[in-house]
Amino acid sequence: MKLVLFSDLHLDTPFRWAGPELARARRRALRATLRRITDLASAEQVDALLCGGDLYEHDKFSPDTAQFLRDTFAELELPVYLAPGNHDWYGPTSLYRQVDWSPNVHVFTEDRLTPVELAEGLTLWGAAHRAPANTDGFLERGFTVGRGGVNLALFHGSEVARLRFEESGKAPHSPFSEEEIERTGLNHAFLGHFHNPRDAERHTYPGNPDPLTFGEGGERAAVVFTVAGNGTVTRDRRRVAVSEVHDRDISLDGVTHSGQIRDRVEAAVTGLSGVVRVTLAGEIAPGVDVHLADLAGVAPHLEALVPRLGRVGVAYDFATLAEERTVRGQFVRSVRAAADLDDDERRRVLITGLRALDGRTDELEVH
Repeated sequence: MKLVLFSDLHLDTPFRWAGPELARARRRALRATLRRITDLASAEQVDALLCGGDLYEHDKFSPDTAQFLRDTFAELELPVYLAPGNHDWYGPTSLYRQVDWSPNVHVFTEDRLTPVELAEGLTLWGAAHRAPANTDGFLERGFTVGRGGVNLALFHGSEVARLRFEESGKAPHSPFSEEEIERTGLNHAFLGHFHNPRDAERHTYPGNPDPLTFGEGGERAAVVFTVAGNGTVTRDRRRVAVSEVHDRDISLDGVTHSGQIRDRVEAAVTGLSGVVRVTLAGEIAPGVDVHLADLAGVAPHLEALVPRLGRVGVAYDFATLAEERTVRGQFVRSVRAAADLDDDERRRVLITGLRALDGRTDELEVH
């Protein structure tokens, strides 16, 4: 038996970190990635395509997305099994209920594991989230397969041992443990929810197949499985993403004018493609104006450049300034003498005040 698994595509996600045009382009890329996944399934002549949930965003999907999914899966000459997750939960208004699916598509609709026979002696157990939160574990409540042969599971859930290592904001939706998989008689669980890919002995998280944000690690892919007669699986990860997303840290140490910031960013992104987020950090000279808008056009070869400010300091010589017989000097002397400020607060007050006195109106967040 040969299967392809993917999960967490998140069609129609808003991409709040991007502007309107880039966000729309990123949503188009997610559709193109699904096309690559279905092309992979066809080319590999697999027996079924599996989705472990969060195929789309329940609060954002449109009739256009519904028709796109219906047509994309209808073109496949193989079965498709969909297990709704917490973002695409199965409810009265869900896309899953609105689409007139082709006969090859099976949507699991119960909040408990129910069986489908993939082949003689091989059963796939699937379940659906019926609400966006507070779904109990599908392997709880005394569940066992109660049958022989090979038994596989498809659902959206949180392996509790990994929960604290996963990306922030991941709640324990449908929690389970690796031990529960074996106890219930399941040979392997095909999963969604964690965006960081993971291959364990008895379960697999493919990770989101196309980048959704910056800082994602691991080999995101669709996974081609070969299931042996004894229930063991072999995995082959295949890259299907159409997008490239990169993070680069740019040091501003020693910068004396804004043109040098452009030069450093341009050098850092040379040779990259796709979307690049650059984080500017370091200590600059007092006279430097910092405006992220000044980086417009610095990398026309990219799909987008997303700049942000990290920890940026200003190299003021406070001792020298304190000797001035000026308003600036008096300000520095007063702040340095203040007893109610710790060292970090004192530095922030000094830099903020001095830049205000110098007439600076840039975007610098003082550290």
